[in-house]
Amino acid sequence: MGTLYIVSTPIGNLSDISIRALETLFSVDIIACEDTRRAGMLMSELNKRYGSSPEFVARLQQGNTSPRLLRYDDRTEQTVTPQLLDALNEGKSVALISDAGTPLISDPGYILIREARKHAAAVVSIPGASAVLTALTGSGLPANTFFYLGYPPEKQSRRIKLFRSLHDVHALIDTTYVLYCAPHKLASTLGDLELALGNAQIAIARELTKLHEEYWTGSISDALTYFQNPKGEFVLLFHLPDTVTNG
Repeated sequence: MGTLYIVSTPIGNLSDISIRALETLFSVDIIACEDTRRAGMLMSELNKRYGSSPEFVARLQQGNTSPRLLRYDDRTEQTVTPQLLDALNEGKSVALISDAGTPLISDPGYILIREARKHAAAVVSIPGASAVLTALTGSGLPANTFFYLGYPPEKQSRRIKLFRSLHDVHALIDTTYVLYCAPHKLASTLGDLELALGNAQIAIARELTKLHEEYWTGSISDALTYFQNPKGEFVLLFHLPDTVTNG
């Protein structure tokens, strides 16, 4: 039985790739990825940067510098998972990556990991970059406990219901909330947060580890004014005060 590796890749800055991730990606038989084109570009760039480094030359020569790239995303995971299980059963090694960051965190992969464990395949998680943790630790908000909300619901009524329910969560645990947001959804998400939580203080991380990385803090209303033309990927973080005002 082969081994399934869950490999974290950089969220922007390629220098954040770990040595262990490099060794794994250049030695497996198959890389399951959301986008084969993006994964191919990543592997090409990593090979250019690190393929000639003395500490990797021997490893890369022994490994597989051209692993098979197999699309694995929300649309294909049901059909591709059996193929990957067959490969593992044949003794092949498989690496699962997402477009950026840590797989399974608001990305596909859960079904594959669950089934691999059911089939007694070895599963090894290789830690690395994560937008959630990068934003949290750099936000200035308490990080001893946090509640990751992922991407909020598409439907506005469900978003507002979720955000209002955080009042009840806050009564049970004092925590920092973290959620992802696409740029075209930022204004509506901030507006719904203000409806549910009032004009609370919020931290916003944008384009993490990239050239235009930005941390911003202020009230929700100020955020709506500041980010009138949002670009890049956003992480929203907030920590409810002891007394909150319903919108």
